[in-house]
Amino acid sequence: MSERTPFRVTRAARAYDRIEKLPVSVLLDNIRSMYNVGSVFRSADGAGVESLYLSGITARPPKKEITKTALGAEESVPWQGSEDALATVDALRGRGYEIAAIETAVTAVDLFDWQPRWPVLLLFGHEVEGLRPELMERCDTLVCLPMLGQKYSLNVASAASIVLYELLRKYRGA
Repeated sequence: MSERTPFRVTRAARAYDRIEKLPVSVLLDNIRSMYNVGSVFRSADGAGVESLYLSGITARPPKKEITKTALGAEESVPWQGSEDALATVDALRGRGYEIAAIETAVTAVDLFDWQPRWPVLLLFGHEVEGLRPELMERCDTLVCLPMLGQKYSLNVASAASIVLYELLRKYRGA
């Protein structure tokens, strides 16, 4: 079995040379599954996000369930517990962040049509109930993923991965 080649040494990585960090942070609020939290850490590491904020019942490292899916990304992605998600949102807005909820809503813009204002704070909520209303009210933008099947949403970790990599694609082209 051969060793895997790190992406940064491939020719394809040249398109990302100017990107040190993706100007995106993520707030996970009331995420029940520690495996989802770990998976978001892994995707955040891969896309090069600035930081993660973990609020509500969202578990914080160190937890073996987080480590199982994060595979060490909980050590490489800056994160902090946020006892007051509203205060975190307000603080980042004060630093110029666009606040964007990833949520199914009648007024949501399609992810692929959205033109973000950098930097961006992405909000992801409870796997079943979504974001709390008071967080939704603080958002500049509601963003949804196109769902053409019978289900209304994706797993939160899957949705986060898609959104992060779409933002990486958009930022690379900006």
